[in-house]
Order: sequence, then C-alpha cells, then structure tokens
Amino acid sequence: MMLGTVLSYLDRQILALLAPTILAETHLSAQQFTETISAFSYTYMVATLIWGPVLDRVGLRLGMLLSLSIWMVSSASHALVSTFLGFAVARAMLGVGEGAIFPGGFRTAMDSLPVEKQARGIALAYSGSSIGSIASPFIFIPIALAVGWRPAFLVTPALALLWLILWRTTVDPSKFLNKTTPGRLKFPNPFEKRFWSLVASYSFGSFPVGAISYLSALYLSRGFGFSQKELGHVLWIPPAGLELGYFFWGWVSDRFAPSHRRPRWLFLTMSVLCLPLATVTWYHSWVMALVLLSSTMFAAGGLVVVTLRTGALAYPANQKSMAAGVASSSFSAGIALLLPFCGKFFDLHQYGSAFTMVGVLPLVGTLIWLILPVHEPEA
Repeated sequence: MMLGTVLSYLDRQILALLAPTILAETHLSAQQFTETISAFSYTYMVATLIWGPVLDRVGLRLGMLLSLSIWMVSSASHALVSTFLGFAVARAMLGVGEGAIFPGGFRTAMDSLPVEKQARGIALAYSGSSIGSIASPFIFIPIALAVGWRPAFLVTPALALLWLILWRTTVDPSKFLNKTTPGRLKFPNPFEKRFWSLVASYSFGSFPVGAISYLSALYLSRGFGFSQKELGHVLWIPPAGLELGYFFWGWVSDRFAPSHRRPRWLFLTMSVLCLPLATVTWYHSWVMALVLLSSTMFAAGGLVVVTLRTGALAYPANQKSMAAGVASSSFSAGIALLLPFCGKFFDLHQYGSAFTMVGVLPLVGTLIWLILPVHEPEA
C-alpha cells in the first residue's frame, strides 16, 4: 500500500512539478492551473466517499483492482491534452481512479497490525505520498527536459500496472491479524457529530500538505527565479519534511496515546507548528522559504496520521475504509474549495496572503475538533 501511495503522488505531483513548462506552452494562468487541480479534488472527494464503503463491502483485493484500472487509463490521457478543459477532464477521471488508495492503505494498517503499532502503520501506508513527492522531481523533470512533458505522463501508468501485479500476487487480506468480515454497503451519515469532527480536523489539518505540494514550484519559480532544472534540485525537501512528520508523530501517538481518543495536547502542538508559514514572505531568502515550507509539512504530516486514526476510532471496526474515505474526501473538498483562492493570490503576487491561509487553517480545524468531541463508536 505504501508503494501504491507512492504512485498516487507521482501522478499528483507531475502536473505541479512541470507547471512552469506546461503553463508556458499551453498559456494557462495560475488560477486555471489550480482549477484543474480542483477538478481532480472534486471527483476525488466524491469517489473516495464511495470507494471507502465499496472496499468495506467487496474487500481490498477486488476493490484495488477496479480502482487501478480506472487510474491507469486516466493518468495516461494527460499526455494527449493541451487545453484547460482537457486537463480538467483528465484530472477529474484521475480523481475517480485514485479514490481507493488511502482508504485501502488505512484499512490495511488497521486490519494487519496490533493497536500499539497502528499509527506507525498508517504512517507507512500514507508515507508513499511524501516518498512520491520526493522522488518525482528526479524522475519527471529529467524526462521532461529530455523528451518533453507529454511522455512524462506515461511513466506512472506503466508503474501502476506492475504494482497491480505485485498486489494481486502477494497480498492476502484473509490472513490479517484484525481482519473483519465484509458488511453491508453503508455510506457515512453527514448528520452525525463524529462525521463533522473528522471532516473538520482532517480537511483543515492536512490542507498544508496539498497546498504546499501544488504551489511550491510556482512560488520558487516566480518569487526567486528558479528554472525548471533548478526546481528539480530542491523540490524534494518539503515532502522530506512530510515524510519525517508521518513517522515522528506516528511514533509519538503510538508511544504516548496508543488508545487515547482525545489527545488534545498533540493536536494543539502540531497545529501551532504550522503557524510560522504565515511569515514566509518576510524573508527574501529561498533557503528560509524551504525551511518554513518543510517545517509546516512536518507538522501537517502528524495531523494527517493522528487526526485520521483518532477520528476513525469513533466508527465501528467494519467501517474502517468508510472512515478513511470520509477523511480523504474532506481533504479533497478543502483543496477544491480553497486552493483556487491561493491561485488567485498568486496571480496577484500576494503570496503572503496565500501562505497565511495555509498556515492558519490547521489550528482552525483543531479548534472545531475540540468543540465536537466524540468518545465511543455509535451503532
């Protein structure tokens, strides 16, 4: 599942990494660029809500096969488009295909590991997002510089096919430690307090992950004059902070709050650590910019792991994938609704306003989570 999320973020990052080149060739604006990302986020938001219950119903093996089939076709289609509408449709279909990867990873960790290792298991499954983000500049930028940006979009479909073969031939969910029998198809109830507690804490807490991943290349190229080649040397640094955050905060959660449903001190600590991002434009230094982007990713990585595990504890065991789907859907909703505002700020060269919003939202999510306590699973 970690390798699956690696591929997921290779697919997500390629458009952001090559944005300076693609926007120059296709004449798209930064706002249009962020709107194509929103197209992905809107469909992903709906798809992951559906894939979660589907995985709970049909199981991991069949569910991932269906998901990957859609994923590979939509990913390859990016090589054929040139217009805003073309990119928007391709990204939208990619969102449908990718909707199962994070609910599947979460369920794998929760089903296969004892309680004192589950947070780190979630970190491992989800760490593919940061590993993919770290690796993508070294994979796609050289390909784009050598043969153009279109062939670069054919790499991940080929790798996804290899992953699918590996998944089908090596993984047997029936042998998992905490395996649960498939239940009836059940979708989340938006009128429950536990639903909005998970949505608020996860969507706002993880927003810096998406925003920084999608905007770092544009900020460094426009704010500091980085070329496409130079971006390849530094864009691995913020996702490296995310990777460290996944495992550090996962370890903290397993060590100090393995079964604690309300680790308030942990939520507040990670949220406050995101606030310095609001000062990124105070410093006329790309080094300081990378430090703040990376440290925010470090804190947000912890929020991804801890808010998801804490929120999912409010749901029954046979609804693990559904709970993870709610979280992933809320993340996509936040990206779809809020990232275009960042794009608008970027077009106006108001980078400080964009990053202030990104840095403050995790604390807002934590405050909402604090006033919506959920203690025990409800039937």
